[in-house]
Amino acid sequence: MDASELRTMKPDQLREQLVQLKKEAFNLRFQRATGQLESPARMRSVRRDVARVKTVLNEMSGSEK
Repeated sequence: MDASELRTMKPDQLREQLVQLKKEAFNLRFQRATGQLESPARMRSVRRDVARVKTVLNEMSGSEK
């Protein structure tokens, strides 16, 4: 997922995407703690996707003022 594709989404869609990513991050942390994590690189990509979504949301809220 890249920022240009996120910028085409509406704020409600971005918030929903953020919720889904945070749930996935939680599940990945839980898998790591129990030793069942198959792809450690996925944790990094999910964290970065969360940051991208938050950045785009902040850009949108800043442009409305």
